[in-house]
Amino acid sequence: MAQLGGSTVFLPANEAGLGTRETIPDFARTLCQYCDAIVLRTFAHSTVETFAEHATVPIINGLTDYLHPCQALADFQTILEHFGTVAGKRVVFIGDANNVSRSLAHACILAGSTLVLACPKDYAFTDADIAAFGEHWGRSVIQVHDPAAAVAGADVLYTDVWTSMGQEAEKAVRLKAFQGYQINERLLALAPKAKVMHCLPAHRGEEITDGAVECAQSIIFDQAENRLHAQKAVLRVLMCADGPALLASMRK
Repeated sequence: MAQLGGSTVFLPANEAGLGTRETIPDFARTLCQYCDAIVLRTFAHSTVETFAEHATVPIINGLTDYLHPCQALADFQTILEHFGTVAGKRVVFIGDANNVSRSLAHACILAGSTLVLACPKDYAFTDADIAAFGEHWGRSVIQVHDPAAAVAGADVLYTDVWTSMGQEAEKAVRLKAFQGYQINERLLALAPKAKVMHCLPAHRGEEITDGAVECAQSIIFDQAENRLHAQKAVLRVLMCADGPALLASMRK
């Protein structure tokens, strides 16, 4: 916002009291009187949905337990920069069906590329996820359980932490379940032309090795930079008078 000439107000969870000190509908209708757009980074996806139902300004999902669309936008900006196109690319996500991989799947559907999720059987896409993917399931979105088989022909190898927010009590179980689902030098040798991505922060030594983060194939920190630029694009489209026309031109 600062780079675009605007200003921001940050409300941490303990001060906002969203849904506790004040109902979500009341909070939404009040805050919209003061702001031109609102970014919600919360846990339950239903919080963003309820907030948006009662809002009068654009609401941006900064992260929920279900989706992370802003991350996917930055990811595909990074893929475009390094490959020149996103269509036809094979993005292999090594990990679980979490908010990041779910948003990547939807982005791949829109971009004409393929998302391959390599995951333990107990951490796969749900029936609701599969229904949401519709006719693209098994085509633009593929699920396998063997990481070595998944990376064949990959353009991108992507991972995220094994224990996400709200799953701290499951850490020991998850560490055991995800053994063998690490992006490491052995896996990279099976996909020597693939770029390495991670949405950060990384738990080095768990889902990814130091060598994979620092290797010549890694574009992780370009990806991190693009979180800034992609979010500026979102704000431009949503808040500026020429936003709709700009979005239409981007879709072409």
